[in-house]
Amino acid sequence: MLNLILLQATPGNPVIGQLIMFGGIILVFYFFMLRPQQKKQKEQKAFRESLKKGDKVVTIGGEHGIITDLTEDTVTLDVDRGVKITYERTSISDELSKKYKTKA
Repeated sequence: MLNLILLQATPGNPVIGQLIMFGGIILVFYFFMLRPQQKKQKEQKAFRESLKKGDKVVTIGGEHGIITDLTEDTVTLDVDRGVKITYERTSISDELSKKYKTKA
């Protein structure tokens, strides 16, 4: 039985083919999953660093508000008629100021 299996094996080193296959899978995984995620994280970090007073923003939880105060780690939002809530900077997900500007 063992002789029959050995006779069916292809000549050469099959390990090289497996290494090439694993290398290809790793490359595909990197370019389709890891690289876009890293790019998105860099964009989010740049967005959060560019926040300023008066920007209309949305939090991760869906709360809409206008930035009234900024510190290094926190953002204070005016959510409704003087009601102010303080959030972590990382909880700001999107800016509405640029999206909904009216055309003059």
